[in-house]
Amino acid sequence: MRTGSLEPGPFDTTFSFPAGLTALVASNLKGKTSVLELITWCLRGTPRDLQAGVRQWITELDLDAVVAGQPVGFRLNITDGEIVSGLVLTGLEIGTLSSMRKPDPGRGVTALMRAGSSASFAEQIQAFMMGRLDLQPLVNSFRETSTQSHGWPAYYGALYLPAGGDKALLGDQMMAGLPGRLLQVFLDLPAAATLTRVRTAYEVRDVAAKRRHSSAEDAFSDRKAERERVEADLETARERLASLPSMHEGESLAQLAVEAARLARAVADAQETWDELMRVHRRARSHRQREEKLLNDVTESATARLLFHGLDPQACPRCDQAIAEDRRLQERNSHACAVCARPVTGDDDAPEEVTAEAGQRLERAQDAEATACEAMEDAERELARLTTDLEAVEERLRRAQSVAQLPARLAAQEAVLRLEGALDVLPELPEVLDDPVETTTIKILKAGTRVLETDSKTAADRLFQDVNAEIVQLGRRFGIASLEAVEIDRAARLKVIKDGGATDSFSKQSAGERLRLRIAVVIALLRVGAAHGISTHPGLLMIDSPKAEEVQDLDAHKLVQELAALAEESNLQVLITTADPSLAHDVLGDDHIVEASEGKPLW
Repeated sequence: MRTGSLEPGPFDTTFSFPAGLTALVASNLKGKTSVLELITWCLRGTPRDLQAGVRQWITELDLDAVVAGQPVGFRLNITDGEIVSGLVLTGLEIGTLSSMRKPDPGRGVTALMRAGSSASFAEQIQAFMMGRLDLQPLVNSFRETSTQSHGWPAYYGALYLPAGGDKALLGDQMMAGLPGRLLQVFLDLPAAATLTRVRTAYEVRDVAAKRRHSSAEDAFSDRKAERERVEADLETARERLASLPSMHEGESLAQLAVEAARLARAVADAQETWDELMRVHRRARSHRQREEKLLNDVTESATARLLFHGLDPQACPRCDQAIAEDRRLQERNSHACAVCARPVTGDDDAPEEVTAEAGQRLERAQDAEATACEAMEDAERELARLTTDLEAVEERLRRAQSVAQLPARLAAQEAVLRLEGALDVLPELPEVLDDPVETTTIKILKAGTRVLETDSKTAADRLFQDVNAEIVQLGRRFGIASLEAVEIDRAARLKVIKDGGATDSFSKQSAGERLRLRIAVVIALLRVGAAHGISTHPGLLMIDSPKAEEVQDLDAHKLVQELAALAEESNLQVLITTADPSLAHDVLGDDHIVEASEGKPLW
């Protein structure tokens, strides 16, 4: 059901395309390209660039064709632009299929495949066409670690040529290596099929081996890093465990802290007491020593006896300077006062009384010294006892602290044991080794690829000389007057030489020149392939609007004439579209023209 302002309503259109060149003629935007896209939907599995609105119009789509000598009928039921059921039929004659939309074994019509969705139909059609045309997947490797495989949609670009503005010479994908592989669709180059299979096998195995090697290296690095991490964590855990005190059963940490504080204060007090008693003892000893000296002095010196009851100043009462020892010696020996240095005179009437009194004073000093010494020793013993008690409590406190840290120690021990276990179960670091059998296979395939490439190159070089000459001749006829020479290689790279020797690639040419050269290349490949008996093209060629890219009328006529001659001489079926009725009628008969009425859609 067509919707919109142009001829809305239901439609049912049938097109018949004879052998040779057929032109679809209609004004712009009247459905010419859509016909090629609908054919593509059936043969390719998916349309290349079918407008969404057109997809919504279609409810049933049938196509009958001969594929590799086998009559095939494509039957699609479509809802909202998507396939809801797809069927591929086959029969003994192509005419038998035209009225059939389901299998009829009685008439020899059977189903080759069934699909229930667009995705299923596309997948099955691609496999079916690759098998029927005996084509191998196109494999490209990337960064030597991965491959990408291209199937029937990539090959289909050799049937449905890209628009003039596209920069790909063959096919509709600018993928490295693909245009060269598409040459096989046109030419069965010597050893090309074998080379493709061997090269594909080599690339797939080589990439797989490199991927395995890379994966093994990654696994080695990962396991090494994991082992190093576990070892580092284990070392840290062991250091943590060693830093924690050993476990002991202990007392209350709080009670021991209180006791330690009490004993610390007691030790401080005892130390202060001992220090004071030490000073008292030293004073008592100094006093006793003075009393002993005084007793000796009064016993031996009358002057000392005369001064016994006098003052015994330690410094001059006037200037406060200490009395020197020599002054005291002078007092003892010369009987001169140690303070004023005047002679000491007087009567020594009772020397025994003075001596007795001095002895009594010495006895009292001795008793005081003994008492002070005993008190000091008692204080020293008490200080030692308290210090010992404090040290004992501090040791008990340390043990109690280790018990308080028991959870931390147990956790540290658990961490050590866990990491030791993890280290034990870690697999050994694998050696990165290549499979010797696979390595040998890859070497053989690589060597075989080189040999076949050499053979293919030698044969292709001779063949491409004819192709190059044909391209130049056709390019000039199509209006590229400045074209001097071209060079095409097995990778389908086209070097264009024109304008006095200037060399450039195909992609650098203008859109109109690319269109002319692309058609010239296709015609040359098909024509030279047929002449050498190595043409392998499936037999269908579709070109959308060959006059669209600034192709002048005269050049367009020559181009269509060459396509018509090629189709006839090579037994090809060629479909082109054009908005120029005179172009079609000047070259083709009415039976090779499908033309819409003026201003009307083609279907």
